[in-house]
Amino acid sequence: MTDAPKLRRGWTTGACAAAAAQAAAEGLWGGRVPPTASLVLPKGETPTFAIVGARTGDGWVEAGVVKDAGDDPDVTHGAEVRVRLALSDRFAFAAGEGVGTVTKPGLPIPVGEPAINPVPRAMIEEEVAAVAARHGATPHVTVTVSVPGGRALAEKTWNPRLGIAGGLSILGTTGVVRPFSCAAWIASIHRGVDVARASGLTHVAGCTGATSERVVQALHGLPDHAMLDMGDFAGGMLKYLAKHPVPRVTVGGGIGKMAKLAQGAMDLHSKRSQVDLTMLSDWAGTDLTGCNTALEAVTRAPALAEAVAGRARARVREVVEAEVDVVVIDRAGTVLAHAG
Repeated sequence: MTDAPKLRRGWTTGACAAAAAQAAAEGLWGGRVPPTASLVLPKGETPTFAIVGARTGDGWVEAGVVKDAGDDPDVTHGAEVRVRLALSDRFAFAAGEGVGTVTKPGLPIPVGEPAINPVPRAMIEEEVAAVAARHGATPHVTVTVSVPGGRALAEKTWNPRLGIAGGLSILGTTGVVRPFSCAAWIASIHRGVDVARASGLTHVAGCTGATSERVVQALHGLPDHAMLDMGDFAGGMLKYLAKHPVPRVTVGGGIGKMAKLAQGAMDLHSKRSQVDLTMLSDWAGTDLTGCNTALEAVTRAPALAEAVAGRARARVREVVEAEVDVVVIDRAGTVLAHAG
């Protein structure tokens, strides 16, 4: 047996922006935009970025970096992150084309500010200040970050429901994109909870996929920013809600994933948890061990859906102190059971 190929890591939009800012600063105070920029990232990595599309004007310099997300299926892979530094009387950030603006409270950036997260801001400011110091300059500039085409890319992200309008967020806490990272998804769930709480919502819903989300949202008449993209990470959502409570929580999903939740699994991915047909047989009072899926089992024993919903609700209530309901659907979006 051969080992699986190692997945190639990439670099965050924040790291790309910091590299572009470094290059633009060299052009502004050193008179020449270099072909590459090297960074020391928060955990010690030292990547070198190719600089593209350098432009200069009266009192400003602009440089870009094409984002390489490695083997991660990141929507911003291949996008160009551009930074313009313009001389000013102070240091400030601005949102350029394709970079969003924060419109809802609850995020780590205040309402009205460009959606450039704290770590990328610190990295950019540090790079600009270092170059300015080398050239004996004062780092008073307006830093405008843009991502051409970013507005369209943002529609494929969680930004619209988080209240980030007009484009992408410039993200990254380590500067590194690790392929298929669970941490990034869970962090987005947490930001969704933060925005919901800051907006005064008293009811949020976490669903395993688009179909269950559509059903639950229609069932309860919830706004978009009440919907948390839970996916397989029930534990990631519920543990955060335990520490950052909301009065009412709905969990929705297909019969297979809700059966795993009912069994006690908090990671619902098929690689990390499996449906126990022996346990489902006990709940249904009939032998279902010959079934291939939970959906087949509930087709044979329809009352099983109510048992799954009730037990899944009990599992959720073990983690969060809230009014809880669980919605179980089939693949077509038909509600098979609703507990609570």
